[in-house]
Amino acid sequence: MARLVIEGRSPLSGEVSVEGSKNSALPIIAAAALAAEGTSVLENVPRYTDILDLCQILRELGAHVEWTGETDLQITATHLSDYHAPYELAKKLRGSTYVVGLLLARLKRADVAFPGGCQIGSRPVNFHIQGFQALGATMWLEHGSIHGKVEDCLVGNRLYIERASFGTTINLMIAASLAKGTTTLENAAMEPEIVDLANFLNAMGAKVRGAGTSLIRILRVQVLHGAHHEIIPDRLEAGTYLIAAGVAGGTVGVINVIPEHLRTVLLKLEQAGATIEEDMDRIRIHVSRRLQAVDIETLPHPGFPTDLHPQMVSLLSLANGIAVVQETVFENRFGYAHELVRLGADINLERETAIVRGVEQLTGAPVQAQDIRGGAALVLAGLGALGTTIVDGVEYIDRGYHALEYKLRSMGARIFRDDS
Repeated sequence: MARLVIEGRSPLSGEVSVEGSKNSALPIIAAAALAAEGTSVLENVPRYTDILDLCQILRELGAHVEWTGETDLQITATHLSDYHAPYELAKKLRGSTYVVGLLLARLKRADVAFPGGCQIGSRPVNFHIQGFQALGATMWLEHGSIHGKVEDCLVGNRLYIERASFGTTINLMIAASLAKGTTTLENAAMEPEIVDLANFLNAMGAKVRGAGTSLIRILRVQVLHGAHHEIIPDRLEAGTYLIAAGVAGGTVGVINVIPEHLRTVLLKLEQAGATIEEDMDRIRIHVSRRLQAVDIETLPHPGFPTDLHPQMVSLLSLANGIAVVQETVFENRFGYAHELVRLGADINLERETAIVRGVEQLTGAPVQAQDIRGGAALVLAGLGALGTTIVDGVEYIDRGYHALEYKLRSMGARIFRDDS
């Protein structure tokens, strides 16, 4: 298995370009198969392992999915016919739940293996299932799979999204796009990726109103067609590089980014003492001294994103002072913290809260990644640690980052991948 070997204490300098958003690409690729006619052309699609697995699932269901460039994808789903998503593929990624909404809307039947992905809390599918039931589907769990069927067609309804669930909002937007009548989603998630999906659905001929607010309406249309769309930049990858500069020090320019998507993160970095400059599609961060501790509370957008909290804990482990980090989105997300302690971090956990006391120095050690963002946090900590840090479990990191070690190395980090 691959691992990353990091020699720390090298300041970063240079520019890095951000890939397309994984959390936009996954639902948009699934939504493209709603089209009974025409071909969808998607640009700026990242080639993460989760993306490749979802593309293969659609092929198995009867869609034609073809890469026409490094980040360009064409999807034609005219002949979508199979409602059984292969177990070995579907179990590997959380985004396989989006296939359920697709199949119920398009084929009136869905058999999809219970989703896998990172182990960062239960992230139950019951919100999704309750939503499909409210749209008229009969749903059940059996033999490790989610099953559903629709007698005639899905019917619009008024739904309240528990916890402003991102995945549930996405899934119901996909399913309701072909439902009879009007669907209203209250307490909907407001992430930029929700808006990106809505823009794509509307380009396909859907009528989605209010995306980006807590109230989304989806009006009935008879048929959807293929559309051309460019995936938005990955704010989580961008945030990771910005925080990396906070850990290692130096000056980093992140390009192909939408600064407004990272407003809360930028404010926290500035509060910690970093200098931030913004342009239309570029953020520059400069860190020349030890940063100060700042408290973090994760919240649904526009709050501080849960997927950047582990990386911030790595930064806070070297900051001056004591920080309180509260995780309100997922339970059991602090699994990575025990690995940071192996590097010398001073972290005390109490349920979903971490007390982080900044130390003068971290020291390299072997550590194990257990999920995408926790793995990234270990890499960042290794950048700031004295000596050699070896991060195992790179397959988790590869699910959310493309060539992470290459991009960091291009900015002066001493990091390489060991595939032996």
